[in-house]
Amino acid sequence: MDRSNEPRAVAIGLREEEWALEGLFASGNDPAGRGAVIAPPHPLYGGSMLAPVVTELAWACGHAGLSTLCFDWRGVGGSGGTPSGETAHADSDYAGSLSLLSETVSGTLCACGYSWGAATAVRHALAHERVNCAVLVAPPPSMLDETQLAAFEGPMLVVVGECDDLAPRAGLEACLAEREATELVTVPDADHFFLTGVQEIGRAFGDWFERIG
Repeated sequence: MDRSNEPRAVAIGLREEEWALEGLFASGNDPAGRGAVIAPPHPLYGGSMLAPVVTELAWACGHAGLSTLCFDWRGVGGSGGTPSGETAHADSDYAGSLSLLSETVSGTLCACGYSWGAATAVRHALAHERVNCAVLVAPPPSMLDETQLAAFEGPMLVVVGECDDLAPRAGLEACLAEREATELVTVPDADHFFLTGVQEIGRAFGDWFERIG
């Protein structure tokens, strides 16, 4: 049995830190060698790479042929350091993950994230030259920078629950008003935690990714 595309544990080194983040890498079969980094929700509120939304996104990306890298923020799971809600720490963790994946695959990258992780993904979609698309699940509008959203020109998928009070569709529509190449999908009856409808995230990604090629 071919197990080459099964997730395997990896250590993600960070600049100026003696410890590493824990990650799960799965190789894809995309001929163009594309990959995706998937960030979990807030580390101070139980956010980890084992969250159902994160694993669903990883499955969907892998099903589309992408190599995937999920990771735990510092101080979560097997990652070193102390849990933090600081933006600078989140940026360092995500940048380290992008760096590892960019050294592992040869193609373009997709910046993905859920909730707080989605807000972090936006910043790195703009900052990393090889990121050409982004997937944001339930990004709270209060955490998004409209200027950064507008500045990123690549295709973007945003998925939100119909009953999400933390990331309401109306607020996201306002944040995304200046963007082009954006698809906003609402999952019926789902809230911020997607206790129902999590499979719709994977379905939305698959449909969107097939369209953008």
